[in-house]
Amino acid sequence: MSKFYPLSVSNVRHETRDAIAVTFAVPPELRESFRFQQGQHLTLRAHINAEDIRRSYSICSSVQEGALRVAIKRTPGGAFSTWANDTLKAGATLDVMPPMGHFNVPLAADNRKHYLAFAAGSGITPILSIIKTTLQSEPHSRFTLFYGNRASSSVIFKEELSDLKDNYLERLNLAYVMSREQQDIELFNGRITQEKCEQFLRHWIRIEDFDHAFICGPEDMMLGVSAALQAAGMPKQNIKIELFAASIPKHQHQPRARSDAQAQLATQVTVIMDGNHTTFTMERDKESILDAGLRQGIDMRYSCKGGVCSTCRCKLVDGKVDMDVNYALEDYEIARGFVLSCQSFPVTDSVVVDFDQAE
Repeated sequence: MSKFYPLSVSNVRHETRDAIAVTFAVPPELRESFRFQQGQHLTLRAHINAEDIRRSYSICSSVQEGALRVAIKRTPGGAFSTWANDTLKAGATLDVMPPMGHFNVPLAADNRKHYLAFAAGSGITPILSIIKTTLQSEPHSRFTLFYGNRASSSVIFKEELSDLKDNYLERLNLAYVMSREQQDIELFNGRITQEKCEQFLRHWIRIEDFDHAFICGPEDMMLGVSAALQAAGMPKQNIKIELFAASIPKHQHQPRARSDAQAQLATQVTVIMDGNHTTFTMERDKESILDAGLRQGIDMRYSCKGGVCSTCRCKLVDGKVDMDVNYALEDYEIARGFVLSCQSFPVTDSVVVDFDQAE
């Protein structure tokens, strides 16, 4: 599960000036490993300027397409996204980890549901996969999407969304929200915020018409829209969110106040991965379990190290840890013992984490 596989790039398409869609060729022997669900993501690895750089990108293809495709938007100062947009071409090879993530809900052909989605910028990537897969899997269900951008020129997958609308005229409602391009309807000018969502709920949609909501974009948008939906009556458990690491401020771990004796305490950590048990000792409150394991030479899986992507998700089977931040795990996952190793700091004498139970 934690292994990278070299996949050939079969196509690179420029969706906007600063975003590309990358399609991978998956050989027959790896098709089962790279079978995905709508809304999942891939962790990519490349050596750029002699540095091992990993990033997670959402899959934008539908389950039914039989293609594995992600979108990579250039971010200011982004080493991987800049390299990919400037140099990645068909025929290149990238190390890719099998799909991960839980940004989805179960689908059934006899469902008659109405789904709601809010996306901003590159947040459309997993939403597109979810919409396409859902409309094909559930012929009686509908989807309403609010998609925020600066202007029409920055809309990723504009042609594909237009084609989807043409194919599903009665089942797909698509509303663009522009912050720097004037729209005919004033309601659709500006950014998608909590206040904007409240306006949609007052003038455009009724919350009781929807069964589930998906939100993907910057943190402030995610929190605002989620709050507005819950205030209007949608249960929190019916709202699915997916953040991108680039939209989250970097967090610096702050050691907790301890006595000199406590500060010297060590923890024995056992990592279970791919059936192997590896044990090492680490000082408490100095570094995360992930960083300590990597320093020990264990090839533990990770990507963002910011508590966002869930690539380092594992199950805590013994001991206790403190998690600094968590943008990836839902309440029910934490209740079942799942943690993010990049944000986990041991607080007991021994800790056992199992990556093989992470799915």
